[in-house]
Amino acid sequence: MKADMIKEQLRRTLRRDLLLTLAPTLLIIGAAFAVTFYFVKPAPPKRLVLATAQDEGGFRYFARKYQEVLARHGVTLEIRQTKGSVTSLELLSGDTPEADVAFVQGGTAAGEGAARIVSLGSLSYVPLWVFYRGEPIEDVRGLKGRRIAIGLAESGTHALARMLLAANGADQAPTELLPLDRDQAIEQLKQGGVDAVFLVAPAESPPIQKLAAAPGVRLLSFTRADAYARKYPYLSKLVLPRGVFNLAADVPEQDVVLLAPTANLLAQDTLHPALAYLLMRAASEIHGSAGLLDRSGEFPAPLETGFPLSDEARRYYQAGIPFLQRYLPFWAANLVDRLWVMLVPIIAVVVPLGRAVPALFLWRVRSRIFRWYARLKEIELQLEENPGRQMLEDMLKRLEETERAVNRIPTPLSYAENLYFFREHIEVVRRRLVRLLSEEAASSGGPDAGDGLRGTSSGRLA
Repeated sequence: MKADMIKEQLRRTLRRDLLLTLAPTLLIIGAAFAVTFYFVKPAPPKRLVLATAQDEGGFRYFARKYQEVLARHGVTLEIRQTKGSVTSLELLSGDTPEADVAFVQGGTAAGEGAARIVSLGSLSYVPLWVFYRGEPIEDVRGLKGRRIAIGLAESGTHALARMLLAANGADQAPTELLPLDRDQAIEQLKQGGVDAVFLVAPAESPPIQKLAAAPGVRLLSFTRADAYARKYPYLSKLVLPRGVFNLAADVPEQDVVLLAPTANLLAQDTLHPALAYLLMRAASEIHGSAGLLDRSGEFPAPLETGFPLSDEARRYYQAGIPFLQRYLPFWAANLVDRLWVMLVPIIAVVVPLGRAVPALFLWRVRSRIFRWYARLKEIELQLEENPGRQMLEDMLKRLEETERAVNRIPTPLSYAENLYFFREHIEVVRRRLVRLLSEEAASSGGPDAGDGLRGTSSGRLA
């Protein structure tokens, strides 16, 4: 029964020691992980909204391609159709943005929300095509006084056309500027309802190639393209080779100099970095091949867009795809990238504490025994003072009380050796006390007392 009580007391003590040892450790580890979680990147959303114009720059076609690529990586791309680049920018930069990213034609200016927009790069050239009827002209100056379709008011085509016409003084009366969409403008030009149309579209666009071959319709070649490109950095000078649309029919029948803004991928500055990299990977896949006017690998590119390049885009163009995304699926790469910071508390806190906890627990167990060494040392120091018989007997009594107290200390079996080491040290002091008492008895002529003391010592040793 007494043994059961001792075992129960030992279990309670062990639980208390473990609690007192582990509780502060767990609190420190928890605090370290809590601080670390503050810096862990949130998981990227699985849904993105892309604002794109319906009939501008081939954006609708590209939007579907992006939708397919992102779907392979578990991200849903919702396409929000707009009337033009101006409207797309408004959705991106409003006080309550309704889009995460947008296809925007170069040269389109944003309003007050421009500071919250960053560029992920330029995707392709989208040339400006000026088709007209009548005698050949060398520049938009020759369109003064004519009826010109310049695209819907919300479109990038409209903004670009007005800028070029205004720069040449050709936007004032009697010039008539008509805000027609692409299909209406092409039809009106064919029927003679307008004298010229401004269109922004890829060279691969079927309506452009058909219009270039239409009877009585001419394609303007910008003889001062270098001047425009210098004055407006978002415009590039391109040359459409003779016969590139149709070699058999020789369409066009001569080289044509074009001005081309770029199709740009813009985003909110709060776009998740993982999604920014995923969009740029999709851009490389979709826009990296050669076209009629683009060289292979020319796009995407960090060209001038009027908006600052995002940090992710800058790193992507300098170093390529992030290391983890090269070898892991998108979700796995993102998970590892988010959780690598958790190595900080593991390395800095958990590992050292993992080594310290056993030592701390051992110290707690030993401390119950080691504090009795103070009494043992006190007795030894008193022995150096040549104590008398009465004092020696008192010291022997205190030594026996110490031994009984230490024997009652609950100690786990794995640490019991510390208890037995202390008992050996007690025995060393006891032998010295017994010897001094024997000598004291012998000098005072009391051998019986000395024999009794020796018997006590021998009995304990036995």
